[in-house]
Amino acid sequence: MNYIVCEKPGEFILKEKDAPAKIKGEALLRVKKVGICGTDLHAYGGNQAFFTYPRILGHELATEILEIEENDKGLKKGNNVVVMPYISCGTCVACRNGKTNCCTNIAVLGIHTDGGMQESISVPIDLLIPAQNLSDNQMAVVEPLAIGAHAIRRANLKKGETIVVVGCGPIGIGILKLAQIAGAKVIAIDMNQGRLDYAKEKIGVDHIVMGGKDAVEQIREITNGDMCAVVFDATGHKGALESGPDYMSHGGRYVLVGLSKGELTFVHPAIHAKESTILCSRNATLEDFENVISILEKGQFPIDSFVTHNVPYTEMIANFDHWVDPKNGVIKAMVDFY
Repeated sequence: MNYIVCEKPGEFILKEKDAPAKIKGEALLRVKKVGICGTDLHAYGGNQAFFTYPRILGHELATEILEIEENDKGLKKGNNVVVMPYISCGTCVACRNGKTNCCTNIAVLGIHTDGGMQESISVPIDLLIPAQNLSDNQMAVVEPLAIGAHAIRRANLKKGETIVVVGCGPIGIGILKLAQIAGAKVIAIDMNQGRLDYAKEKIGVDHIVMGGKDAVEQIREITNGDMCAVVFDATGHKGALESGPDYMSHGGRYVLVGLSKGELTFVHPAIHAKESTILCSRNATLEDFENVISILEKGQFPIDSFVTHNVPYTEMIANFDHWVDPKNGVIKAMVDFY
């Protein structure tokens, strides 16, 4: 079978190998579609945390079951399934407390272990979620939207609160829309006008703000001086992460969704004066995946405009550098493996 491996930063290679055999407790899946995410871009660029090379990328997957044993979920050959790509140990302190998303021994497909950029893959049955009512594109966006759903749950978002999302990439757009569905008043910040226009026209956010030196004052004007009850960073950019508290109200919450490899510095008197709650949000749980699947089944997310680029796997390598450049209008790129 064919697969694509990231041999080292800046280098993908299309290769062949034997198809995997199903092993006990796992299901053999046909990979139908793989979404390209920020993690893949960072891995390709050589700046992804928790990463080693070579690696088969891909953890936003639309799949179909090829082989599976009898199981408690009632899943059968031919079923479409979403893969929750976080392999947790089930025994550590995080797992015992229901936080499998930050398991101390976690292995994420496509990051710590090989992912789905291959024609078939064998994964544990307990990672599979039935998705018979979703299209391939919808299945492949469940995971990134679940990241946003988890961040919103971490923030304990309340209806009517004003929030700001810094960064209108795929994760940020997901947070914007899911927060809107939850009843929040939503502000988007980005440095790219095209992404801001998308947030306004397709997501329907209340306000868009160009990032930069005037952003704080614009947020102040929009909120009549109150600032935002919740700030979500979806950039992973050091400068953006460190400036996030500037948009936050006194008594507010700051949720770090984006991941930076280095150290962050905050001005303690400034965050102390606001009695800031600073939260990190990592991955997602089954609850978040099921919430997103329900939202997609109801047609509440604009999937058609969200998926902007789609190519067969034989053309992915030639297109990847184009997708890296935000000037090219990429929101979500997809790779077909069938």
